[in-house]
Amino acid sequence: MSSTAAPDPSAGAQAAAAQWPLRFQRHRFGGFCFDTWGCSIVYNGFPHGQEDRERQSASAASFGAAYPQRMKAAHLDIANFPGPAEVTWRAKDKSEHRASIDIAAIFADGLVRHEVAREDMAEGVSLNDPEIILEVNDRTINVYMRSMIALKRPRDPANPNSNFRADLVRVFSQTY
Repeated sequence: MSSTAAPDPSAGAQAAAAQWPLRFQRHRFGGFCFDTWGCSIVYNGFPHGQEDRERQSASAASFGAAYPQRMKAAHLDIANFPGPAEVTWRAKDKSEHRASIDIAAIFADGLVRHEVAREDMAEGVSLNDPEIILEVNDRTINVYMRSMIALKRPRDPANPNSNFRADLVRVFSQTY
């Protein structure tokens, strides 16, 4: 796993290849619940999930193998780091759970997680704020990072629009 970063908040997006490893100072956030009842995720004062205690969220399996790629961060422009993500939910068997997920501790090094080698990364391009995704799946909480990284060459030579990677990298997992 490689690392990438983000800019000085006053400078906007930074030239990605200028530093290595790259770091981030702002991020985006998304919270998702699967196979839970009344799942609530609150991060930076913004609610995510399904708070209706009598409604079960869909299973991850119902979205197929590509379900992780469907998870996107819709809460934008968050300075590193507000308080922890507060999560309350009932698992598939309706057992109650509560967790405080310290995003700041998980990303204490400030590095963007990705799967791109430095030599494959395009030079002179800007790097946007990475996405931090928190997933509650039955009894497990996973935290992922995704960052769009421009490449020097397309991954698929027949597709000129494949000149980037945006891998979802799991950085934390806890089962309750």
